[in-house]
Amino acid sequence: MFLEKPIDYLGKAVSILIPVMTGLMILIIVCRYFFGIGLTGLQELVMYMHAFIFLGCAGYVHYKNEHVRVDVFYRSASSKYKSIVNKTASVLFLIPVCFIIGYYSLEQIELSWRIKETSTEAGGLQYTYIQKTFLLLFPITLLSTLIYQTVKNKWN
Repeated sequence: MFLEKPIDYLGKAVSILIPVMTGLMILIIVCRYFFGIGLTGLQELVMYMHAFIFLGCAGYVHYKNEHVRVDVFYRSASSKYKSIVNKTASVLFLIPVCFIIGYYSLEQIELSWRIKETSTEAGGLQYTYIQKTFLLLFPITLLSTLIYQTVKNKWN
């Protein structure tokens, strides 16, 4: 299906940033605590990367069925029961949350781009408006995954 490849590609591509982010965090810690050098811009870059990873991989994790859930009753249930729970939870929770996040993010993103929002920290990055745009990755990737699963009847 046309949604499977983009979801899979985005998830794998974004997950490559995890070791990069970890390496940058180690560099920040070493510079700060061993050399007394503060790297505000690099710290903000790590925060941007973390946001991009979390928001960009949400749909991929859902696609791979690796998302967090309370499995007390779910893990030993039949496939049919799991399918019903997944479909019901998606309709009651996932779809509304995606639309609420998407809707309320648009105004913030538009305002941020209009004023070319920058960091409030001295030495911070100049592109806060780009980070805010990452908010749309969350509802887009999750809804894409939900559409894919619905069309492919992946919940068996």
